[in-house]
Amino acid sequence: MERTVGEVMHVGVLTCKRETPIQDVARQMSEQDVSALVVVDDDGYMVGLVSRTDLVNARLYEQYWKHWRGLTAGHIMVTDVVSVTPQDTLQHASRLMMERRIHRVVVVEPGEKGLRPIGVLSVTDVVRDIANE
Repeated sequence: MERTVGEVMHVGVLTCKRETPIQDVARQMSEQDVSALVVVDDDGYMVGLVSRTDLVNARLYEQYWKHWRGLTAGHIMVTDVVSVTPQDTLQHASRLMMERRIHRVVVVEPGEKGLRPIGVLSVTDVVRDIANE
C-alpha cells in the first residue's frame, strides 16, 4: 500500500501573523532552524507562507522598501500555498513539489473558515523516507 503524507510529515508547524515584522520572521527561522513559516490569521487558519527565499528576494528590493515603515510577513508572503492532507499519498505530494519547484508543502486539515496547518512535508522528509525503505 502507498505511503501517506501523514506517515512521513513533520507534525507541528511554526507560524507567524501577517503583522509580524520581517526581522522577527527571519529571527524565528534562524533560531528554530526552519526554512519557512506559515502565516496564520487570529483563528489559526493559513493565509500564506514566508520562506527564506521570500526574505532573500525582499532583501533584493531593500533600497525601495527601507523607506517603508514596518515591512511585515503580510507584505512578502505568498498566498498560493501548496497544501496536502495527511491522507494524500506521498507520491502525490512529491509530484506537487516537483511540478511547482518548491521545497515543501503545508499539511492541512479543512476547518470551518479555511485550512488549518498541522504539519509540513519537505523534500528532506521524502528523501529520508526513501533512505529508510
